[in-house]
Amino acid sequence: MSARLDRYLTLSLFRPLRRAGFINDERSVPVLMYHSISDDAEETVQPYYRLATSPRRFAEQMQWLNHSGFQGVSLEAALAALVGEDLGRRTPVAITFDDGFRDFYTEARPVLQRYGFTATMHLPTDFIGTPRKRFCDRECLTWNEVRELRAQGVRFGSHTASHPKLHEISWTAIGNELAWSKARIEQELGEAITGFAYPYAFPQEDWRFLERFADLLRGQGYRNCVTTVVGRVRAQDDLFRLKRLPVNSCDDEALFLAKLHGNYDWLGPAQRMVREFKRFRPGRSCAQPKTSFDE
Repeated sequence: MSARLDRYLTLSLFRPLRRAGFINDERSVPVLMYHSISDDAEETVQPYYRLATSPRRFAEQMQWLNHSGFQGVSLEAALAALVGEDLGRRTPVAITFDDGFRDFYTEARPVLQRYGFTATMHLPTDFIGTPRKRFCDRECLTWNEVRELRAQGVRFGSHTASHPKLHEISWTAIGNELAWSKARIEQELGEAITGFAYPYAFPQEDWRFLERFADLLRGQGYRNCVTTVVGRVRAQDDLFRLKRLPVNSCDDEALFLAKLHGNYDWLGPAQRMVREFKRFRPGRSCAQPKTSFDE
């Protein structure tokens, strides 16, 4: 969906409806989904699907959070707040990153520290090492940097080992991806790793796959899984199908704050309807093309 259309509907339709009280708002927490903090223009990619947030725009977004009374916290802290743990007078918002890019260390970390925020980073462990490795033509963190960040309060979770399309590989291979990545991070950090981020588009229409996948996560000691499904997290939500709010350089102040306040939640059900239609459309494969946003 075009970023211009989703922005128009969010600000011109759903925000006024929510303000007028036509949309009920349950207790929830926003979970922001970032990837790279860089000046990559991604000119060939439609705005909605872009993965990069410029350092300048990221700094603005954290400033907007701070000025609006939000506290940037780890995913674990945000989930604890949903079940009643007091995090203070500010409203918690979880800040999450996927892919383990080095620009988190160089660009995001100083901004987060400026406001007393923290975050959760999900690592594809095959691309984290010494010497430094690359993923998607970007430099990744080293294990020394991961340990330094953890000492500063950043939390870590798994994003598989090799970042495959899990819906397209065998269950044995899926199990290996979950086990190997978890074990490697635990070895490097000396602590239990319980969070997982699903790579690529979450197959929310395939309930059989999702039930078996959740059982596999539980069996390996994971306690939650964040996805690419759009929306905020509510207290009654399945911990292995957690929604997030995608963010990039195209999120100006109006759209960014609208997402935090729930005016963007409509997009999740709309996307599910589209995926269900494509799944059962005659002559179409159940496996849908992936886009850069799904990474």
